[in-house]
Amino acid sequence: MPLDDASARLADVREKIARAARIAGREPTDVELIAVSKMHDAAAIRPLIDAGQRVFGENRVQEAAAKWPELRETTSGIALHLVGQLQSNKAEEAVVLFDAIHSVDRPSLVDALARAMDKTGRRPTCFVQVNIGDEPQKGGCAVTDLPVLLAGARAADLPVAGLMCVPPLEIEPAPYFALLAKLARDSGVTGLSMGMSSDYETAVTIGATHVRLGTILFGERA
Repeated sequence: MPLDDASARLADVREKIARAARIAGREPTDVELIAVSKMHDAAAIRPLIDAGQRVFGENRVQEAAAKWPELRETTSGIALHLVGQLQSNKAEEAVVLFDAIHSVDRPSLVDALARAMDKTGRRPTCFVQVNIGDEPQKGGCAVTDLPVLLAGARAADLPVAGLMCVPPLEIEPAPYFALLAKLARDSGVTGLSMGMSSDYETAVTIGATHVRLGTILFGERA
């Protein structure tokens, strides 16, 4: 992707985020744009870095480990977010590599992350993922299990910043975003990781603090 194309895509997305934030009476700076670079190589990522983007998301620990150390060597200020599911046996590697983990969804992972943070001294920001549409094929804790999981994460001293969700496909996402926002308020957390390429403007108007955008920035994957 040429630099001019990357710059144009980035500027367009940032303007739409800003407009949605203003509609909701929020500051555009309250919304963190995560460019989801899963399945894109360093050559595809670098134009966005050159255009000024510094926050990126990956779905898998192994993929991120293969490409980001070299990219980070040549660019300061990169923040890396894990936005995909995390196996407990990869917790330590994830804690070393990522600055935020958006998929904390079960007690065994809470325990693994707590051990990894104690061992490494690194404390990535954590979001508890909620299976907001009660879909068996998706990760995330059930809405009814959220209070217990959050209490466990806090007891383990994880730095919990908020909640994350992926609404059901091809259904109006606003009610699901509104439910996540209510759950966050009830739980005493402020972070809301919600909104992807097809629905991020809606998510911002409902309170998203982090939007996870891939296709709209990188184009369709091969």
